[in-house]
Amino acid sequence: MSMTMEGRVSTRPRGESMYFGMAVLCAVIAFAGFAPTYWLPVSQGRFAANPIVHIHGLVFSGWSLFLVWQTWLATSGHIVRHRRVGLIGVVFATAMTIFGVLARINLMRVGAAAGQDAAARAFGFVPLSSIAFFAIVVTIAIVRARQRDVHKRLMLVASVSIVDAAIARMFFVLLAPPGAAGTVPPVMADVGPGLVTCALLLIPMVQDWRLYGRPHAAYVWGGLSLFALKVLEVPIAESAAWQSVAGGILALAG
Repeated sequence: MSMTMEGRVSTRPRGESMYFGMAVLCAVIAFAGFAPTYWLPVSQGRFAANPIVHIHGLVFSGWSLFLVWQTWLATSGHIVRHRRVGLIGVVFATAMTIFGVLARINLMRVGAAAGQDAAARAFGFVPLSSIAFFAIVVTIAIVRARQRDVHKRLMLVASVSIVDAAIARMFFVLLAPPGAAGTVPPVMADVGPGLVTCALLLIPMVQDWRLYGRPHAAYVWGGLSLFALKVLEVPIAESAAWQSVAGGILALAG
């Protein structure tokens, strides 16, 4: 593999453009999913919320655009620049974890204040577990940054995992009964969107199968872990143990 003075790699592994395509797909889903319930109301001055919600939205949206840029750099052969810019990704992922947790706690408090305490605590498990999954997978990807085949696949698994929220918004807009706006959805409402999110990982897995004869272990373990999380989130979220944990989180948040 040769490299020019600008740090551009002249050859790259097969199928690299798929990562750019998946990044674009994730960005489209993220913005389309939140357009009816966030971006459009915000643009019309009809969305009032705690500032932490807006910071959360900006940071997560920024990640979608950052992922597109990073995968474009890698796809076009600018590997050195891709690695240097990767430091921004560490900051982004850290900010997403912090503000994602804070925004979810805020929504749990709003739900509790509206008389939906138990429902708000239960549904709180959905985004909090998703944020935890994202943070864990990104951390492993950063640790394995020098193993490019593992790193890029884990980053894709992490990025796909968080489009669950946008897909859930699409389900809500299309399937929610009249008058459901403003109510805390049941945990079961995320199972369908969660399975659709898992299905997105079949795209890179199939490509690996075509190119290498089997899907990479990062996809297998990452995909199975995400699938298990989505299958188990209903019994966990509705358990007395989680209600207690969520109550403790709210108590600590004041």
